[in-house]
Amino acid sequence: MVTKQKFQSFAELLAGSQQPLLVDFYATWCGPCQMMTGILEQVNAQLQGQLKVVKIDTDRYPQIASQHHIEALPTLVLFKQGQPVDRIEGVLAANQLIERLQPHL
Repeated sequence: MVTKQKFQSFAELLAGSQQPLLVDFYATWCGPCQMMTGILEQVNAQLQGQLKVVKIDTDRYPQIASQHHIEALPTLVLFKQGQPVDRIEGVLAANQLIERLQPHL
């Protein structure tokens, strides 16, 4: 299951993660973002234990979105040891997304 997490600080979440974190920056009003939900659940199921998927609502956390220069939604950012290592804007099919993430895992 994809986690919707409440946290003290995003930096803390990144620093505390042993696994790479795939962060889905989305908004409830964004159509393509809704499409990503099912795709991310497939990716999460296939890459179980290799990464963690976290969703961040840019309307709720605008400071995090601007800190990471999120201009298009959905934007996925893969963080490894707290650092962004890949960034994907827009919708990708589950298999394409897995292919893109694999080298970083």
